[in-house]
Amino acid sequence: MPYKKPKIEKVFYPIGEVAEMFQVNKSKIRYWENEFDILKPQKNKKGNRLFTKEDIENIKLINHLTNERGLTIKGAKQKLKDNKEDTLNKHELVDRLQTIKQMLIDIKDKMG
Repeated sequence: MPYKKPKIEKVFYPIGEVAEMFQVNKSKIRYWENEFDILKPQKNKKGNRLFTKEDIENIKLINHLTNERGLTIKGAKQKLKDNKEDTLNKHELVDRLQTIKQMLIDIKDKMG
């Protein structure tokens, strides 16, 4: 049986990669870090920010509230303060529905 290389997942992501994931500039990520308590990336000896998967999930939620739902920073903070769990659940639901929609579009395109 041939050797199958295990899939290695990153533990930390540099700010450049994170900014690219969300198609925003690095300064926006740094701004969000200052504004939102839930976002606390680690820093190495050089002071470079290192984001975990949990940080990335929090950025995804912040991005959803500010860019997709159009809330102000103040509004997004309040939403997270009032009921983070509910906000997270709704965001995950929207994510799943968008994935299903894309799958259906792909199926339709293949058939037609």
